[in-house]
Amino acid sequence: MPQDESGQEGTDLEAEKGERIQDKRLSYLSEEKGKEFQPQTEIPEDSLVATSEDILFQKDDRANVYPLTLTWSFGWNSSLPVYYIRDESQRVLLYVCAHTAVIYNVFNNNQHHLQGHPNVISCLCISEDRRWIATADKGPNCLIIIWDSFTGIPVHTIFDSCPEGNGIGAIAITRDAKYLATISDAEIQKVCIWRWTLAVETPACTLDLPKEYGFQNYLIFNPTNNKELVSNSKTQAIYYLWCEERDILAHSAPHLTEKTFNKLVGKLTQSVFHLNLTQILSATMEGKLVVWDIYRPPSSASASLDFPHIKPCKLVHLQKEGITVLTTVDSYIVTGDIRGNIKFYDRTLSIVNWYSHFKLSSIRTLSFSKTPAAPPTEKSNYPPDCTLKGDLFIVRNLIIGTSDATVYHLTTDGTKLEKLFVEPKDAICAISCHPYQPLLAIGSFCGMIKVWDYEKKKYLFSRVFEKGLGIQSLTYNPEGVLLGVGFTEGTVYILDAMSLENQTPEPFKYSRTSVTHVSFSHDSQYMATADVRFTVSVYVVVVRNGHRVWEYLARLRSHRKSICSLLFGVHLDSNEPRLLSLGKDRLLIEYNLLKSSKDHLEVLDIHRTDQGNYPTCMVWYPPLTRELFLLICNSGYKVKLFNSTTKMCRKTLLGPVYGSSIEQVQILPVKSTLELQKRYMVFINRDKVGLQILPVDGNPHKTSAIICHPSGVAGMTVSYDGCYAFTAGGHDRSVVQWEINLSALEAAVSLGGEDLTPFYGLVAGGREGKFYRELEDYFYYSQLRSQGIDTMETREVSEHICLSELPFVMRAVGFYPSEEKIEDMFNEIRFSEYVDTGKLVDKINLPDFFKVYLNHRPPFGNTMRGIQHSFDILGFTNSKGEKVIRREDFLKLLLTKGEHMTEEEMCDCFATLFGLNPEGWKSEPAASSIKGSEICFEEQLPDEITAEIFTTDILGLTISQDFTQDPLVSEVVRNV
Repeated sequence: MPQDESGQEGTDLEAEKGERIQDKRLSYLSEEKGKEFQPQTEIPEDSLVATSEDILFQKDDRANVYPLTLTWSFGWNSSLPVYYIRDESQRVLLYVCAHTAVIYNVFNNNQHHLQGHPNVISCLCISEDRRWIATADKGPNCLIIIWDSFTGIPVHTIFDSCPEGNGIGAIAITRDAKYLATISDAEIQKVCIWRWTLAVETPACTLDLPKEYGFQNYLIFNPTNNKELVSNSKTQAIYYLWCEERDILAHSAPHLTEKTFNKLVGKLTQSVFHLNLTQILSATMEGKLVVWDIYRPPSSASASLDFPHIKPCKLVHLQKEGITVLTTVDSYIVTGDIRGNIKFYDRTLSIVNWYSHFKLSSIRTLSFSKTPAAPPTEKSNYPPDCTLKGDLFIVRNLIIGTSDATVYHLTTDGTKLEKLFVEPKDAICAISCHPYQPLLAIGSFCGMIKVWDYEKKKYLFSRVFEKGLGIQSLTYNPEGVLLGVGFTEGTVYILDAMSLENQTPEPFKYSRTSVTHVSFSHDSQYMATADVRFTVSVYVVVVRNGHRVWEYLARLRSHRKSICSLLFGVHLDSNEPRLLSLGKDRLLIEYNLLKSSKDHLEVLDIHRTDQGNYPTCMVWYPPLTRELFLLICNSGYKVKLFNSTTKMCRKTLLGPVYGSSIEQVQILPVKSTLELQKRYMVFINRDKVGLQILPVDGNPHKTSAIICHPSGVAGMTVSYDGCYAFTAGGHDRSVVQWEINLSALEAAVSLGGEDLTPFYGLVAGGREGKFYRELEDYFYYSQLRSQGIDTMETREVSEHICLSELPFVMRAVGFYPSEEKIEDMFNEIRFSEYVDTGKLVDKINLPDFFKVYLNHRPPFGNTMRGIQHSFDILGFTNSKGEKVIRREDFLKLLLTKGEHMTEEEMCDCFATLFGLNPEGWKSEPAASSIKGSEICFEEQLPDEITAEIFTTDILGLTISQDFTQDPLVSEVVRNV
C-alpha cells in the first residue's frame, strides 16, 4: 500500500499533545468531524485512548490479580503477516500467536499481549499510521476487535459478526482508519463493511458471494478511495464499489481462464491497486501479473445502470518465480516470491532494484516502516538502482517474514539484514522445564529443539534434526544433564542437555510409530518410552569398559488402546524405581523392573481403574496424608485416588469442569519445606490451563482456568520453582508462559465460603432449595426404614445412616450408581479413618453423604446423549432409520451382560416400573411382591425399544426441553 510521509494522515486522527479532549468523540478518527457520530461516546479527560503519545511500553505492569497471567508467547503464526508498527529509536513488531496478538519491542525484548479472542486469530490488519489494529478470529462466538496500539486498549468489539459461527477469513482497513471490511469464512462468503467508529454492531452493507468465485482469502482497500476494494481467491479477483448513499456494495468479477490471454495464468495470490489508480494488479504463482482496467462511468451517467467494473487488460510475465507477496510502497510496486527474492518495480512495471543475495526461503509477508527513508548524506550507503541513470535506490526499512517462520529486519541504508527470530514452522507438542535452572526446551514437528532462558526471555541454543524427524515428546532427567527425545517416526535420542549432542553412538530405533511419552526414573538409571502402538519400552544404564552407557532393555505391547501416562515412582521399602503405565483401555499396569531382562519386560500387576469412563492422566499425589496415592483423572470429570500399593480406589471426587475433561496434570513444586502441607495442582484440558488447590475435595471454588490454546493444548510443563506454567499449542505453533499467583486463587476460595457452603451451589436451589430438602427427607426416612417401619419400640434418633442404606438414598435422589461404584463408595467411607485409627467406618452422616453424592454423581446428570450412545452400540437400525433394541435382546442383555441381574431381580424391577407392585414394596419390609413372577413381558414391552421409549415409557423419566442439543433426563415420574 502506498504510504505518504509520517504525520500527513495522523493530523486528523490524533489529538494534539496536552490539548483538552473532553469534547472529542471516540470517532474522532473521522474526517467529517462528528457529523455521523453518536454524542454518547465522549472520552473523559483521563482516557488512555485519547492520548496521542505511544505509552504502550511505558505503563507500569498492572497488579497481578489473576491466578494465571500470560507473561510471554514463544513462537508465532507464520501464516499471518508481521507488521512493522514502530521504528526510529524503537523497533516494534505486531504478529499473532494463537488467539493473542503480540506487540513485540525488539530492542527492549518486551511483549505486550492483546488478549480477548476466544478463538485462534485468523486475520489482522493495521491502519496507515500504525495506530489502529483490527483482529478477527475464526470459530464459534467469533469477534472483531479494534485496538489502540498506543495503549493496548480494545476500543471497540464487534460481536456476532458471523451469525453462522464460521468466523472471518480476511480483513482490511481504510487508509484513514474510518472503515473496516471483512469477508467471512463460510461456504457462502459474506463481504461486510463496518462503520466501526460509530460503535455499531451491524455492518453498513453486506454482499453474499457465489461459491463459484472460490474462497476469497485476501482483501485490500484502495489507498486513495475508501469506497473501493479488491479481493481475490486462487482463481478469481473481485472489484467492489461501496455506494454509501444507498448502502449497496456493487461488485465486478470477470471470469478469467487460460483462454483469456491464451496463456497459463496460474493461481492468484494477492492483489493491489496500481499506483496509477486506474488499474488493479493480481499476482500469480506463475510469476505473472494480471492487469485489470477499472472502468468508472462519468458522474452524469445513470447510477442505477452503470456501476464501475473491471476487465482483464493484459498478462505481464514479470519473473520466473511464483509471486507470494504483492504490495506497494512510495512509488514502487513490490513483490516477494517463493525463492526469497524481493523485487521493486516502477509504475510501468520496469524493474528498479531487487534483493536476491540473502538466500531466504519463500516470502510470506513484507511490512515497510511508516517513516520514509532518510535523504542520502555523505555517510549514506544506499545501493544504486538498475536503471541507466544509476540513481541511488532509496526505500524505507522493512520487516520480512518467510515460510520457514523466520523474521528479518532489512536496513536499506547499507543493505543490512538482521535475523530477529526463528520459530518452529510446524506443530509444537513437546516442552519440558529444566529441574533446577530457568530453562525451557521446546520441540517441534519440524525437527527443531530450541532452549530458552524463560526468566530473561532469551533464546540460548537449538538443534535442527534431519528432515523426517519430527519431535513428539521430550523431557529432562532429574539431574538436568540429559534430554530424552521421542520422534514422530519412532526414533528415541538421548541428548546432552546443554549441547544437545547425542549421548549414545546411535539413536534407539525400536518403534515404528510416534513416541508419545518419555520418562526417567528418580535415579536416572532407567528411561521408559511409550508409542502410539500401545507399547512401553525401557532403557537402562549399564557399565561398559568403565563407562556408563544407555542400552535397550525390553519392550512390551501392554495396552489395547492409547497410553495416556507413563510414570516412574519409588518403592517405599527399597528406594528402587517402579514403573507404571495407564491406558485408555482402563488398565493401570505396573512393571517389575528388577525381574525384567533383555527383551523381557515383566508385568507385576494389572488393575482396572474405571468401568464406563476412560482414564486420561495420572500423577503421584503429594504426601498430604499418611497414605500414598496415585491421582488418576478420567473422561467423566472425576479425580480418583488409588492406594499406591493395593491399587484400591480410595476416593472419587469431582474434578475441574471447564468444558472438557483433564488431559494432563502436574503437581506444583514447593520452594521450601514450610509449604509441604499446602500443595497445588496444574492441569490442562482440551483448550484451557488451570490451577487447583489440594487436597482435592470437589469444591468448585478451589479451581481456576483460562483459555490458553483454542485449537487445542498439546502439552504442559511447570518450572522448577513453581512460579510458571508453560503450555504448548500443537498446530498453532506456539508456547505460552503463564505466571502463577497462588494468593489470587486462595482469595477466590475464601470468597466461596467454608464447610458445606461451596457445595450447596452445586445443586438446584442451593441449601434452601427443593432438592436439598428432599435429600434430607430421604436421608431421615432411611433411618426409619432401617429401624423398621411398623415397629412400636422407641426410636433411636441419630445423625447417621448405616452404609447398607446408602445406595437406596442415592437412587431415591436420582443417581443410579453401578455395583462397582457402590463398592467404591463403601470403600471410600469404610477406610476413611483406617490409617489414623485402625478402625473401619460403617455409617455416614448427612454432610458427608451430601459430599459423596456430589462427587460420585455424573457432573451433568443423566443425558439423552449418553442413553442414545448406548443404544447406538447395542442396537441396530430399523426400517425407520432409528437405533432400536429388540425386546428379546433387551431382556437377554439385562440377564447376561455387564453387572447382570438374576431373573428374579429383573422381574421384580419391571413389576415396580410398571406399577404392578404395591407402593413401598421392598422399601418397607411388611410389603411383598405379588406380581413380579407373573409379569408378561410381551404385553408390557414393545417389540422394538428406542432410547426415548426406554427413558420415558419404561423408566418413567421425563426429558427436559431446556437442553436442545443434549436434553437432560431429569424428573422421576414414578418412584423406583
